[in-house]
Amino acid sequence: MRALVRRVSNAEVKVSEQTSGSIQHGLVVFLGVDRDDHLSDADWILKKVLEMRIFEDETGKMNQSIRQDHGILLISQFTLFGNLQKGTRPSFNRASDPQKGNQLYSYVLQELMHSFAGVVQSGVFGADMKITATDCGPVTIWLDSKNRKY
Repeated sequence: MRALVRRVSNAEVKVSEQTSGSIQHGLVVFLGVDRDDHLSDADWILKKVLEMRIFEDETGKMNQSIRQDHGILLISQFTLFGNLQKGTRPSFNRASDPQKGNQLYSYVLQELMHSFAGVVQSGVFGADMKITATDCGPVTIWLDSKNRKY
């Protein structure tokens, strides 16, 4: 499972011109599901997202995790598994099939809603989405449950 986490001052996702989710200060999490992912991969991503210390403390040092007055906007994005090894047209053969991808995406969304006291919003799995966000910092963190060394 892969997640691209962006610290934002605001973000919104629209599907067919209708707002599906929006947050003020917090995190936008783009989530991609690998064909070999399991609940343990989702749990690892969830723990990292909720505990990563990328918000400033009173001294201006990034030392705090997301707070309940923040929000999380979760967006499904299978293209996080785009591979250009064989040329310039990406292959997405490592991405999960839609059924499994939706199941694990839905699991992550439900666990965020259960575990996080702040606002949790989302896009629509598999939909063509229009996302606007204002990065704060910028701070962007890459997570990969199959490569936990960085």
